[in-house]
Amino acid sequence: MSDIPSQEATSVDETTMTNLIDVVRKYVNERLIPLEPKVSEEDKIPEEVVQEMRDLGLFGLTIPQEYGGIGLNTEQECRVVMELGRTSPAFRSIFGTNNGIGSQGIVMDGTNEQKSYYLPKLASGEIIGSFALTEPEAGSDAGSLQTKATLEGDAYIISGTKRYITNAPNAQLFTVFARTDPSTNNSRGVSAFLVDSKLPGISLGQPYRKMGQQGAHVCDVVFENCRVPAAQMLGGPEKINQGFKSAMKTLDRGRIHISALSVGCANRLIDLCLSYAVERKQFGQQIAEFQLLQGMIADSKTESYAAECMVLDTAKRRDGGENVNTLASCCKLFATEMVGRVADRAVQIHGGAGYIEEYAVARFYRDVRLFRLYEGTSQVQQGIIAKNLLKEY
Repeated sequence: MSDIPSQEATSVDETTMTNLIDVVRKYVNERLIPLEPKVSEEDKIPEEVVQEMRDLGLFGLTIPQEYGGIGLNTEQECRVVMELGRTSPAFRSIFGTNNGIGSQGIVMDGTNEQKSYYLPKLASGEIIGSFALTEPEAGSDAGSLQTKATLEGDAYIISGTKRYITNAPNAQLFTVFARTDPSTNNSRGVSAFLVDSKLPGISLGQPYRKMGQQGAHVCDVVFENCRVPAAQMLGGPEKINQGFKSAMKTLDRGRIHISALSVGCANRLIDLCLSYAVERKQFGQQIAEFQLLQGMIADSKTESYAAECMVLDTAKRRDGGENVNTLASCCKLFATEMVGRVADRAVQIHGGAGYIEEYAVARFYRDVRLFRLYEGTSQVQQGIIAKNLLKEY
């Protein structure tokens, strides 16, 4: 039985896909890669680049065409994301939420009014979405969140703190998860709300200084008696206490997306290693001729290819209507751990140069470390895989 709502089962023809991939590849090579050092140093993506991304339709890759998006299915999304992964992940981060957890909940569970109002704006990049789930005491254990939403008349009063929220400094729309049933202490009492970032009672913390991914901004979001109309509950008031289910439904696609991104980053790192190994000479020959180094390159390509096959197979299965919860976690676990190993080998192949900021491998080494943490840590993925298998057994 399909676990994917019909609204999401969209795709484009192969000619359109080929053209899109060609455009994205050219944009990555000619525009984004040359900007990587500037973005890393200034911790900011130039506004003209954000506008270029809007013009290219990158904010609406996965949003159905009827709402102004391109309407890629999961496999097609992965193919595009693999191209985008060949540059700094910060570029993808600015529009990633609009295509993933920031929009897919609305696509799958939103009311007709919510879809008609928000999806075109998300697709065009007029608004940037942000997913406000994590809290100081609730991360992997998302069901333990403490942010409260109390009904008063025709509105909910939301109070609580959200932590490490990607794109929060730039967002116009928060998907906020809050406890609407105070008698519970698990996920069954949680609802999701679509909250305008300009509402009174919302304040932002200072952006965090991160290990990597400069240009992608993260901060805390504090809600103090923020009054949100009841109609802004995702799916409408009748969807009370269903927020966690909506969140979980978005995660399979999100985990496949991050896996595809990991493949793209790994392929960029392999290209950097090949280029450096051919140029660098030691003992009178290219270091590419040393068999121990060749072994590291071969291992990296083998693992990257294995991850690519896993991702595309799982994406096709999801598009076909299969429940891919276990497989999505398999992809997320393997691909994100894989790119960490590839990045480590890339630094090793570059030797001392790999530790110098001038070389892209130093940035990627830090950037890809995050992939093993968000959308569920590697250990969370292991737990999901094992529990699902035991349940099926």
